[in-house]
Amino acid sequence: MNANQRLLSLKPRSLLPIAAIVLASAIFVADTLTDLEIAVPVFYTAVILIAVRFCSRREVIFAGIGCIALTLLSDIFTPQTSTSAAGVINTAISIIAIVSTTYLVLKIEAAERTGYEARMQLAHAARVTALGELTASLAHEVNQPITATVANANASLRWLSASPPNLDEARAAIERIVKDASRAGSIVDRIRALAKRAPAEKVPCDINGLILEIATLTASEIDKRRVVLRTELPSDLPKACADPVQLQQVILNLVMNALEAMEAVPEAKRALFIDSAHHPADNITVTVRDSGSGLEQSADPEKVFTSFFGTKSSGMGLGLTIARSIIENHGGRIWMEENTQDGAVFRFTLPAMPPTA
Repeated sequence: MNANQRLLSLKPRSLLPIAAIVLASAIFVADTLTDLEIAVPVFYTAVILIAVRFCSRREVIFAGIGCIALTLLSDIFTPQTSTSAAGVINTAISIIAIVSTTYLVLKIEAAERTGYEARMQLAHAARVTALGELTASLAHEVNQPITATVANANASLRWLSASPPNLDEARAAIERIVKDASRAGSIVDRIRALAKRAPAEKVPCDINGLILEIATLTASEIDKRRVVLRTELPSDLPKACADPVQLQQVILNLVMNALEAMEAVPEAKRALFIDSAHHPADNITVTVRDSGSGLEQSADPEKVFTSFFGTKSSGMGLGLTIARSIIENHGGRIWMEENTQDGAVFRFTLPAMPPTA
């Protein structure tokens, strides 16, 4: 990778510390070397606003103290200006502005964090509610490998008790036991991950893998509702830096909404399509399309993402609101498109990780 490629690969967030340092240096030089009758250090507030984007609470406080120190240091270097009445007033105004800005940005940041934690608690409640609705299907999904394990165990006992023992058949039955037990364990792990209340953790995620896991969890529900599932998941899809549990919640919500939307549709027409794609703009796009009743032609597609909006009698009407909050928190967007045929089309995008990441 050459120098230009390295520069282009820098994330905008990684340039913020450099921008803050350059801006603070420019303000200090301008305040020290020029004889302006204005409170130049007031512009240090811009440094505080930049610092809050990448610094912790304590580091923002240190940044504010540093800006005040630079203001006073500039006064030491320019005693003829700073000791004048205008200079003293400008210095006082600047320090008050820096202190006020630091205080306000910390209060705003604390409020945003509180709001984010509240949204995450609501998202956790929605996940648990969704799992509750899937209890019967999940129990059936777990029961299948357990039943197969018991059958294979009995078969292996019969092969071993034969005279002479058929070791090859017994070994094959035991291998099937291991496979079925692993399958049951993986299903339980997925359920536990969705139900677990844990802080968000963004890691490299295989979007296709998350889609297939949700397809596994909802397989019994899809079969019970007589819905045909079709997926188109390219093998070269890049990964996304995201919280896998939160993305599974988004996909699960879209899938369950699609299944419920097809209840009034004849069984022969029930089809669910889940596709993923990578576009030149370095975005991963996931599409969930159903053949249900869709929205009325006069309905606003944006309205479905508002709080407490719902087309079914059960539920709180918060699933899509939470889904939008999650996707936007990951730097993507989610929307509903008008379907030229019957049903609804939901899409969401996520930034793709570069191949070298």
